Amino acid sequence: MSPRYVVLGPPGAGKTTVGQLLAERLGVSFRDTDEDVVASAGKSISDIFLDDGEPAFRALEEAAVETGLAEHHGVLALGGGAVLSATTRRRLAGHPVVFLNVGTAEGVRRTGLSTARPLLAGVNPRSTFKALLDARLPLYREVAAIEVSTDALEPEQVVAAVLAHGAASG
Repeated sequence: MSPRYVVLGPPGAGKTTVGQLLAERLGVSFRDTDEDVVASAGKSISDIFLDDGEPAFRALEEAAVETGLAEHHGVLALGGGAVLSATTRRRLAGHPVVFLNVGTAEGVRRTGLSTARPLLAGVNPRSTFKALLDARLPLYREVAAIEVSTDALEPEQVVAAVLAHGAASG
């Protein structure tokens, strides 16, 4: 048995907030692969990037996604960059993947250009966010069964849109 929904999208899209609400609405558990990576590494994602580098983080992330897809039967939220792995994209095939889309301005507003997000740190975080979004958008769309633009929606409205789409296609 696989997850009821796999939620992904860029930083600030609402993966954790929406994922938790969706799980609550469905009466299932919520799991976040970023939390799994932190637990397995014994340190924060920022520290993994700083101490070990992005490739080490991506390897941990890929393993966490594989485990989550195999073991978790509720709502599984993936880190924003999980789709960068071709292996992960293949593993997502056949799963009910929800892509929470967020525009650059809203994503930057929501993340607050947080230093806890290592890929958004730098001289021009807005430009960095836009480049990240541009690079990942085709990958998110490649794996998604459902896409919801979250810019103008409250989390409850996003959950309602996901469930409405799921009911229509299920």
